[in-house]
Amino acid sequence: MPRPFRSAPRERLSRDVYVLGLIAFFVMVGFGVVVPVLPVFVRSFGVGYAEVGAVVSAFALMRLVASPFVGKLIDLMGERVVLAVGIGIVAVSSGLVGIAADYPHLLILRGVGGIGSAMFTVAAMTLLLGSTSAAHRARAVGFYQGGFLIGGMTGPAIGGLLATISLTAPFFFYAGTLAVAGIVGLVLLRPRAQPADRQAAGAPDADGSVNPLVPLRDVLRDARFRAACLANFAQGWNSFGVRSALIPVIVVEVIKGPSSFTGIAFAIAAVAQTLALGPAARFIDRAGRKPALVLSLAAAAALTVAISFTGDIVTLTVLLSLYGVVSAFLGIAPAASVGDVVGRRGGRGIAIFSMSSDIGAIVGPLAAGALVDAFSFPVAFGVGAVFFLAASLYSLRMPRAVSAAPASVGTNDARADNREG
Repeated sequence: MPRPFRSAPRERLSRDVYVLGLIAFFVMVGFGVVVPVLPVFVRSFGVGYAEVGAVVSAFALMRLVASPFVGKLIDLMGERVVLAVGIGIVAVSSGLVGIAADYPHLLILRGVGGIGSAMFTVAAMTLLLGSTSAAHRARAVGFYQGGFLIGGMTGPAIGGLLATISLTAPFFFYAGTLAVAGIVGLVLLRPRAQPADRQAAGAPDADGSVNPLVPLRDVLRDARFRAACLANFAQGWNSFGVRSALIPVIVVEVIKGPSSFTGIAFAIAAVAQTLALGPAARFIDRAGRKPALVLSLAAAAALTVAISFTGDIVTLTVLLSLYGVVSAFLGIAPAASVGDVVGRRGGRGIAIFSMSSDIGAIVGPLAAGALVDAFSFPVAFGVGAVFFLAASLYSLRMPRAVSAAPASVGTNDARADNREG
């Protein structure tokens, strides 16, 4: 039986992890600058709210469409090149949004940006999961997500200031931060990936280790990978979909508070999530992915139901903060579990993992809105809680001990021990 991770000595995270955390910060600062301004900017073209939603959906939809091809690109070109090209695409398209002449051009440019976002997201996660040993993989994911969260909290404040100058200024600022992120990636990240034929032959990485591709069929059959994808889908449906779409409505129409309360509650929850990243990563590395997934998914289901019955802003803020703590676990454990399965050459598996969240984020808001119209807020949140609970129950099928056999050379026997059945 594989030994638990708690016996592994503490090691320093690799340079690539710190660089990726810095890149995540710059990317999310720019994204946070644009988010508050984008709906207003789209409306300035004289279009309706449906067209505003289409611009948001176009970005997410093209991320989803492009993701299956990114894994193959990584196999052919390497993570660093795909990451830098993806960031460059988002940077150029975002800058052009600021000078878009009409709504159709704006819509197309946002869709192109979604393609670049998919390239960056999958390449960065592939490089991140392959840059750290399995025993410290959760720490690496936690550091990377910390860059996103801190950047996400900083961006909206800067965006508010830039919006006083011009509605287009945030888009140029976003392009600038992405350019910085892309340059940092090209200069500081170490090239590692080899062409696909050399990987299959067992060609060494830049660090001298041999890491052959794990066949995709083996990845898809692994209970750890399936549990991680289910968790990511539930998180996309609820956190990026139901929560973002319905809680602002609950604040205004149910609690009868000003819309500013939503921003305050979300900000406090984001701080709670950021503070929980370190302890969550240590727990996941020491206790394993399985208990973290089972417990955090069950807790997320309970909190999701409780939020739907909230009657005042204080209770809502407390529940959202607790949800933020749980989200720290849900942001780390599934990704670490995927890394255990796919190893260092897992671009295609990571693309599928990323798509599971995108699907939830696209379908979730639409389904939740329809459920509120047809039934009620508790029903809409309850459906989201069902996905969390289903993912928690499926996570019970994961092996008790955490193994990362494919992350090094790996053997068929070691992989077989971690499949279903």
